[in-house]
Amino acid sequence: MAPLRFSANVSWLFPELPGLPARLRAAGSSGFEAAEVGWPYGEPPEALALAAREVGLQLVLINTPPGDREKGEMGLGAVPGRQAAFRDGLEQAVLYAKALGCPRIHLMAGRVPQGADRAAVRGEMETVFLENLRHAAGVLAQENLVGLLEPINTRITDPRYFLDTPQQAAAILEKVGRPNLQLQMDIFHWQIMDGNLTGNIREFLPFVGHVQVAQVPDRGEPSSPGELNFPYLFQLLEDEGYKGFVGCEYQPRGDTVEGLSWLRSYWDKRGRPQAGQ
Repeated sequence: MAPLRFSANVSWLFPELPGLPARLRAAGSSGFEAAEVGWPYGEPPEALALAAREVGLQLVLINTPPGDREKGEMGLGAVPGRQAAFRDGLEQAVLYAKALGCPRIHLMAGRVPQGADRAAVRGEMETVFLENLRHAAGVLAQENLVGLLEPINTRITDPRYFLDTPQQAAAILEKVGRPNLQLQMDIFHWQIMDGNLTGNIREFLPFVGHVQVAQVPDRGEPSSPGELNFPYLFQLLEDEGYKGFVGCEYQPRGDTVEGLSWLRSYWDKRGRPQAGQ
């Protein structure tokens, strides 16, 4: 089995450094060959691309813009009345993805409107999401890009987020039926919402285009205390033939580089993927 490929999420890692270019350089210096960024839009794409090139990093994932953060928006894909803003944000994300050589964009679903009952608006929000995803799939296909749907847990992280379980996301993907739309499996969120990780990984991995990891419940390094046995989960991903990237989207409990001891141990044990794997 080929060893897993890890990606540094520089929106989370190296928080002691002030900007994304510096964090990208730090990721490369720490041994990463890939990186991902939540929202890169505060920096010119040329500056990010240059920083990545300087240290041999491949950018593998960005998110669509969140919308109006001051109004509590966290993505727009399923938000009624915000279809035009979602499509504008998608265009911006595509421009950045092309400039960065980044093949994947997380299409953020967004939150249930403030004061609305989730059950009452679920049907309308799903209809909006399906329309926006069909549009996005067409736009992304023209640029040979992949769109990802990520369930985010509503028990701890974001109680109003619309898309919160792998089952819900998989059902929506099936309704859209476009091959360039896939699941984004953040093991932190999946454990909190449903558990049954072995069964869910085996069931949904054929539809997964990207994986992210953090310990539960404190969202620290995989080696930090918590519910999850990451050596087992990494072996499971290998055994199931996962070939994509595993994003390190966690909150370092101290110095980021010192906290990467778990990853250095993995590399020492398993080696690093060869080019083309």
